[in-house]
Amino acid sequence: MTDKINRVVLAYSGGLDTSVILKWLQQTYNCEVVTFTADLGQGEELEPARKKAEAAGVKPEHIFIDDLREEFVRDYVFPMMRANAMYEGLYLLGTSIARPLIAKRQIEIARMLNADAVSHGATGKGNDQVRFELGYYALAPDIKVIAPWREWDLTSRSKLIEFAEQHQIPVSKDKRGEAPFSTDANMLHTSSEGLVLEDPWVEVPDYVYSRTVNPEDAPNEPEVITIDFERGDGVAVNGVGMSPATLLETLNEMGRRHGIGRLDLVENRFVGMKSRGMYETPGGTIYNLAHRGIEQLTLDRGAAHLKDELAPRYAELIYNGFWFSPEREMLQAAIDHSQDKVTGTVRLKLYKGNVSVTGRKSPFSLYSEKVVTFEDDQGAYDQRDAAGFIKLQALRLRLLGRRDR
Repeated sequence: MTDKINRVVLAYSGGLDTSVILKWLQQTYNCEVVTFTADLGQGEELEPARKKAEAAGVKPEHIFIDDLREEFVRDYVFPMMRANAMYEGLYLLGTSIARPLIAKRQIEIARMLNADAVSHGATGKGNDQVRFELGYYALAPDIKVIAPWREWDLTSRSKLIEFAEQHQIPVSKDKRGEAPFSTDANMLHTSSEGLVLEDPWVEVPDYVYSRTVNPEDAPNEPEVITIDFERGDGVAVNGVGMSPATLLETLNEMGRRHGIGRLDLVENRFVGMKSRGMYETPGGTIYNLAHRGIEQLTLDRGAAHLKDELAPRYAELIYNGFWFSPEREMLQAAIDHSQDKVTGTVRLKLYKGNVSVTGRKSPFSLYSEKVVTFEDDQGAYDQRDAAGFIKLQALRLRLLGRRDR
């Protein structure tokens, strides 16, 4: 350590890891620690984090617990959903999309309190360390970053618990010994990794799931719902107007009771290794399919296909932590432009782990029943025009065929 750290802003959950980090920062750097806890709709009581921080000697005015739920959905989840972004074709990026908002708020607090550094509890094996720190450096290029998992010698769960007990840090009973798996949660999803999930051949035990009922136990009757969109964003469920966060929470509850949104994935981490994770994204799964449903009516073929080409690149940028990069912002501008007429209503059926689109309508629909009908179109489409179209498309193939005979 070459630079003196006077004050550091810690991304703090109040759990074992960040509670140990708080004390470790105080001891190792002899600095003042400011804690920041983000309410992203993870469904946990956050006030205990305040009490734990106070017990650790953090000044009350330096304990931040911020409700970021609306900002999270409005400014991060919805823009990502406009892109139909899915990492490696399956993952709806629930953890990835939360990190830039946390990083942004940490930097804001650091500036407000003239802090020298920021700190996080991500390990040196995962993606989150990259996501947090790319966010920090994009917003505050000269900020100092402290990543304890890359510095300390507390390399196991038992060592963390031993440190906690030595310093009278409360340890939840379920953290004694080995926890069966680790989780991360926010309004969009819950992810679970580690231990019981590390063998990709072993089926995910049912007790790992926390956000969805087992599809086999879901209602035997389907539920039909509608989602209204305006310019690419959801604005109402079943005709009831809602804020972004309320809309997602409503879909989460619908998805939960029908067992929708479970994903067992072996993914490629940015740091180079493969990992197996279990994700539950009930409302996001419904929303994503509905958004594609309204785009089917309202996007021109060229725009729709270009969006599908851009989506994997966009998803990879989010996954790798480049939310604040110029290339993500460039892609966002193109994607947002495409959403100008993505307005209308989608009807969906929810049933035993599945969601399907059963209808869509829009005042900006490009679908013409008159043109597409198999009945008499009364001259709307001259089928004889197809002959010339096909011959022009076939010209190079015919030339190749003649040459290569």
